[in-house]
Amino acid sequence: MILLGVNIDHCATLRQARYRQSDSTCGGAVEPDPVLLAQLSERAGADGITVHLREDRRHIQERDVWRLRESIATRLNLEMACTPEMTEFALKLKPDSVCLVPENREEVTTEGGLDVVANRDRVRAVVDAMNAAGIKTSLFIDPEDAQIDLAAELRAPWIELHTGSYANAYFRAEDRTREFQRLRLGAVRAHDLGLTVNAGHGINYVNIAEVRTIPHLHELNIGHSIISRALFTGIEEAVREMKTRMND
Repeated sequence: MILLGVNIDHCATLRQARYRQSDSTCGGAVEPDPVLLAQLSERAGADGITVHLREDRRHIQERDVWRLRESIATRLNLEMACTPEMTEFALKLKPDSVCLVPENREEVTTEGGLDVVANRDRVRAVVDAMNAAGIKTSLFIDPEDAQIDLAAELRAPWIELHTGSYANAYFRAEDRTREFQRLRLGAVRAHDLGLTVNAGHGINYVNIAEVRTIPHLHELNIGHSIISRALFTGIEEAVREMKTRMND
């Protein structure tokens, strides 16, 4: 079984569009509540909840993360930039896992994998701190040999292969084939190095039919597509359908 981590960031995006200036993140007129969405996702079969606490706090807020830590029944995965501020926060929060991602203020959502090679010392410091605290660390990386090899060298137990390039190329047959092959070979290389292989970004209800055939997959983290489907079906049905398509 491939596990499903549901990213609930864009529930908070909708809330912030109306209530950015509110002193509260829930209760009263403030809606929707991402914590309630997380609990409904769990009830429908989600194996974990993923959130990205960004530097600019554009969607998820610190209070959301603390409420999730206190109330969800599965696993909390914190996506975070590789900074001292976020390292300190994660060590206080003690999520089940963290995923180190690149972060650019101008991007709409995370685009591209973390360049572990160019940020070796920063990544090492965070991985060492999380390992010492018993928190699993995943590196969100492109399926490139140098990135995968260094992830193993730095003793990050997990990687999350960036599937965005594949998703963007899905309807261009030649490009899609090339990008899928990169993911397949990257997953095999990571597995052979002893890394747990996760994947995420741009996975939807169509391309999941091929994504799920990537070898050695442990977990997929999916947000935008599930939240989009939930607008029409409700979050529980959206999660159930994705989980079924992941594990036909």
